Amino acid sequence: MMGYRVNYYLFTDNPQEIPFVQLQPGRSLSVILIQKHKHWQEISTRRMEAINLHISEAIHREVHYLFCLDIDMEFRHSWGPETLGEMVAAIHPGYYSVPSREDFPYERRKASAAYISSGEGDFYYAGAVFGGLVKNVYEFTRACHMTILADKANGIMAAWQEESHLNRHFLSHKPSKLLSPEYVWDDQKPKPSELRIIRCSTVAKNYHSVRD
Repeated sequence: MMGYRVNYYLFTDNPQEIPFVQLQPGRSLSVILIQKHKHWQEISTRRMEAINLHISEAIHREVHYLFCLDIDMEFRHSWGPETLGEMVAAIHPGYYSVPSREDFPYERRKASAAYISSGEGDFYYAGAVFGGLVKNVYEFTRACHMTILADKANGIMAAWQEESHLNRHFLSHKPSKLLSPEYVWDDQKPKPSELRIIRCSTVAKNYHSVRD
């Protein structure tokens, strides 16, 4: 977002480990303390709640647009105002070229509030990147948090935690803008020829180590 004022909000349960970063003029960093959880699945399902809470407490007064990215993402090329929209989603890099929607890993259990039936669905959206106008991100995260709570009350955890609920929400409430996988690539996958630039990607890591 060159030429724009940008606030970075870093959510962490370990703020003392965040190093000092010298930012350029017009950039600011806020480190936001969140509750520590024992299991990575719980961290995942509580993310919508944490974002929603901080939007209501502070963010709604500070910015017009808000993008939410996983912490293990790395910017590789420019990310500019072409991404701005009322509500923005990104195509998951693992499923943008699968031959059929039947191959999408939607939640298929009818008991879950994230349920998507066979034959439904447009894309499989990535949970690692979403954004839009602050008021819309607030309503979106609130809606996802409510369906996650409904599942929890029924003793269910969706197949891919908050990503399953994100996909269910976007089935009924279409995003106004859709980003290609160049904005949410996976470094463990070879870059296909149709993606000329990788703008943001998930860094390679040992999932077993991170999740333990």
